[in-house]
Amino acid sequence: MLFNKKITAGLTVAAMLPVLAACGGGEEEEAAVEPGETITIFQTKVEISEQLEAAAETYEEETGVGVEVIGTTGDDYFQQLQIRLSNGTGPSIFSLQNATVAERLESYVYDLSGEEFTENIAPGMGLMLDDRLVGIPYGVEGFGIVYNKDLVDPEDIADYESFVSTLEEFNEQGINGYGLSQEAYFLIGHMSNYPFSLQEDPVEFMEQVTAGEVTLAETEEFQRFGEFMEAIRANTPSPLSVSYDQQVGDFVAGETAMIHQGNWSWALLEDFGVDFEVGLAPFPLEGNDKLAVGVGSNWAVNAEKEPEEIEAAIDFLEWLHTSEEGKRIIVEEFGFIPAMTNIEAEGLDPLSQAVLEASNSGETIPWSHNYYPANVVPNDFAPAAEEFFVNEDMTGDEFIENLDAAWQNAVE
Repeated sequence: MLFNKKITAGLTVAAMLPVLAACGGGEEEEAAVEPGETITIFQTKVEISEQLEAAAETYEEETGVGVEVIGTTGDDYFQQLQIRLSNGTGPSIFSLQNATVAERLESYVYDLSGEEFTENIAPGMGLMLDDRLVGIPYGVEGFGIVYNKDLVDPEDIADYESFVSTLEEFNEQGINGYGLSQEAYFLIGHMSNYPFSLQEDPVEFMEQVTAGEVTLAETEEFQRFGEFMEAIRANTPSPLSVSYDQQVGDFVAGETAMIHQGNWSWALLEDFGVDFEVGLAPFPLEGNDKLAVGVGSNWAVNAEKEPEEIEAAIDFLEWLHTSEEGKRIIVEEFGFIPAMTNIEAEGLDPLSQAVLEASNSGETIPWSHNYYPANVVPNDFAPAAEEFFVNEDMTGDEFIENLDAAWQNAVE
């Protein structure tokens, strides 16, 4: 049932009465918009702006509830959101990136825990603040080792020994066994996610690193990560002059057997005319057998709004995630990999299908990089990684020590 009953029970008769406003001192009067008759959405993903506006029109036609989509360039979204929330013009529904942002907006995020449709959120994908569900995931994305099935058997890259052996064999054949690229997140941002995400509590671990209570260099997962990076440097061409396009293009041409990328790379693979089967495998740090799957953003409801507007906002989100039209929009129009187990996505590309299956099974590791200090990847980690690839005398241990220094520089 779409219309939320929990809040409706609390409405007063006065709130249901028409509000009349005088115009220009005359007798003419017009009805103001009742709370809940119209909702507003302010969200950060500009790629779906037009599709969301179309969805809003469809919803209004079906229910009579107006939905206004407020535009944004995306670059200064959070600053704009804070201004709107603080001056009382905040939207009914807004984007919420992660728990760190949710903490900063704690008084504005409505507790969605009791909403029945949220039970369909895939395991571990709901945005929680303490014990409260405060964000419904847009969709999920994932990354790992994108491999050519004609060249690579996943069993041959299941642990450190087999991974290195495979790299060495490709190197002897004149094939790049493992391609990274020069962009900060494709060079080190996503790769560095693994040793953090294999910690028992990645966020707590990062807090301890920030406080100086523990170092990356003394942590086993990072020590092993340094060994992997040494093996990659020793057996593959330098990624420092390789762009993302070239990385994917070399893979499609068969010059590279594996690249580290995510499901988003499928569009470029198609553009380059990939003509072989492609798989997505976990990066085997410490025998890891799970893909890194995460959520880029979430839908949140403004807790500071009138109860009727909160109710209307929740109704819209329920429609979007449970009605046949809403589910179609998420998959076909937004192009999201659903983060809800009740939404089937047919015809996904092989990389997205692998991410969806991992997400629904719960067999994933998190995107810890969402909780890194601001800009540490481009400003601090990337220069450390570039130095590592330039200086072949630098050991993996020294590289990890440099990541320690980079982290501390970022949190000063």
